[in-house]
Amino acid sequence: MRKTIWIGVLAFAGALTSTVGLPSLCTAQALAQTGQPHATASQNQQLTASQGELLRIVRESTERFKNISVAESEGYKLVFGCVTGPDAGAMGLHYLKQEFLDSPPTTANGDIDPRRPQIVIYEPTSGGDVQLTGADYLIFADAWDKAHPGNPPQLMGQLFHYFESPNRFGLPAFYTLHVWAWKENPNGAFVNWHPNVSCQSYSGR
Repeated sequence: MRKTIWIGVLAFAGALTSTVGLPSLCTAQALAQTGQPHATASQNQQLTASQGELLRIVRESTERFKNISVAESEGYKLVFGCVTGPDAGAMGLHYLKQEFLDSPPTTANGDIDPRRPQIVIYEPTSGGDVQLTGADYLIFADAWDKAHPGNPPQLMGQLFHYFESPNRFGLPAFYTLHVWAWKENPNGAFVNWHPNVSCQSYSGR
C-alpha cells in the first residue's frame, strides 16, 4: 500500500516547480541545539570525530556517483525537480532509489546504513551537467515512530530533521538528513538548505 501511495506522490511531486520555501521542523532535540530550524554551527568549525567519519563514509560510498549515469544505472531517479527556497538557498536535485525508500538499508547491528543513502543530491551547472553535492537519508515518520517510540532517527549520532505533513512534496511526515559531503556548506554539513547551491541552471532534466 505504501509503495502505491509513494508512486502516486512522485507523479504529483515531479510536476512541482521549485519556487517556494519548504516549511520544516527539526526534531525537538535539534531545535534545542540551535534555537531555530535553519541555524547550525558552521562547517568550518571543528567537526566531532563521529561527524568527520560520517562525511568520510558518505564521500567514499558516493564518489562513483560523480558520474550521474552510474547513479542512474543503480536505480536512482530524479524526483521533485530542483528544490530551492527564497531565503535559505537550495537543496538541488534529488535522485531517489525507490528500493531504499521502501526498505531502508541497515547495517548488521540494525543501525541506518550510511553507505546506502536513499537519495543522492546534485546541483545543475551552467553547462547543462550536474555536480554531486552530497547525500540525503529519508525515512517515513509513521513507520519509524512505531518501531522506535520517542527516539527520532540518528546516523552515527547525527540527528535527523523532521518534516511535518502537509508539505510541498505531498509526502507523509518524514525524517531526513542531508549530508553535504561534496560541497562545503558554510551553515554546516548536516543542514537541510545550502546557501551556495542554486537551481538557476536547471532546465527540466
